[in-house]
Amino acid sequence: GKEVVIANAVIAMLTIGGQQLFSFFTFSCPCHVGQNLIYGLAFLGAPALILLVLGYALNNQTWRLVTGKSSPLQEEISPNRSLQCKLICFVLCSITGRALVAPVTWLAVTLINGSYYVCAMSEYVSVDYDGANHNVTASEQRRMLAEFPCSQLVPPELTRARDEVILLLRYQSQVAGWLLIAVVVITVFLSYCLASCFSPLSFLHFRYWSSYVHNEQQLFDEAADQHSRLYAMQHVRKFFGFVPGSENVKEIRIPSLREWQAISGLAFLKRVDKEHYDYSLLHDWSLREPADRKYLKTDEDP
Repeated sequence: GKEVVIANAVIAMLTIGGQQLFSFFTFSCPCHVGQNLIYGLAFLGAPALILLVLGYALNNQTWRLVTGKSSPLQEEISPNRSLQCKLICFVLCSITGRALVAPVTWLAVTLINGSYYVCAMSEYVSVDYDGANHNVTASEQRRMLAEFPCSQLVPPELTRARDEVILLLRYQSQVAGWLLIAVVVITVFLSYCLASCFSPLSFLHFRYWSSYVHNEQQLFDEAADQHSRLYAMQHVRKFFGFVPGSENVKEIRIPSLREWQAISGLAFLKRVDKEHYDYSLLHDWSLREPADRKYLKTDEDP
């Protein structure tokens, strides 16, 4: 839908901006044999991996997929294992597609920029392109090539050779970047085409279904917020004798030291029976304790 397209575009733009700032402030090729490759690949791969993990973590579908899978009620809810596996695979593909937006953008932009690739691959360029003296040893040749990304370390007689090597590496990097973009665009297009072909709904029916799901989720969130607020009010009223926003409060309840201790601290969900949980310590206290404690009259007159 439009919201997904806009969200992906925003993610891509933020990734491009972050990559430019990241390169400007942090990237500095070591220009040393054996270190260039590690440093360049780290700047290429590590941020992409972090963005991929964040893409999974920030997607609500990920937590919907994994939350509560060890519950004993799970088997009763979804007895059809084959259908459940197909649905899980479909949702995983959808989540992965969304999660790949940022890392693929990062890789494409960094490859088109070329700086990371030049640093990582400089010492592995063929001798046909370095313009250096072929009488030097292989180790000395690699040392000279490793220094090419740092112009201040290159002797004047090797300046032209350095320029040729940098141009060659930038050419390779930019071609790889554009190929990556082309492959991703074609893959996304074909995926949407296949999904549309196998859809059991017509075009307008599919749009209606998408609109329904969006509205249902929005209404559910609003109802859940109001329901949980009203439910929590009952427990807060029992503990304090009133709820925030109440008018003409005649009396307030004075909780005892033991009650303060009972609702303080940390707690997990507590299962009270086969169908219900206690959501908090205050919830647990409210269901267990009678509200026959000390009350104090309030004087609302100024």
